[in-house]
Amino acid sequence: MARLVLERDADGWTVVVRLAWWEALLARRRAVRVPRVWVASAGVEPDWWRAMRGTPVVGRCRPGRFCVGEREHVLGRDFVAVRAGVPVLVLELRSPSPFVRLAVSVPDAGEAARSLRPGEDADEEDAPEEASG
Repeated sequence: MARLVLERDADGWTVVVRLAWWEALLARRRAVRVPRVWVASAGVEPDWWRAMRGTPVVGRCRPGRFCVGEREHVLGRDFVAVRAGVPVLVLELRSPSPFVRLAVSVPDAGEAARSLRPGEDADEEDAPEEASG
């Protein structure tokens, strides 16, 4: 299952979605990286299927089980890595991000959303935060 990691680099904090090997094959990418300053809002969706919108472009969906990849809709593209039965962290992104929304299933989605909300400062002394799913 995908993991969400907050990494510190020279330009500040970066939100990284690392995919499991089988998800990477389906999505045709290993990870999605966006600077934390591009996060406009963070929230939790308890129902995984409600976090998805649009139609699949790249990736695979298995009804009732999982969906991983890119989805296109009138506002742009979303990247999803969601599983049935696991809450979804939903990040709305600002331009110039290639995606309008990131939706990732993580067991501790509430805690991850609190740490990624705009205006919250990441503690520089902490190790990279990780939420696995």
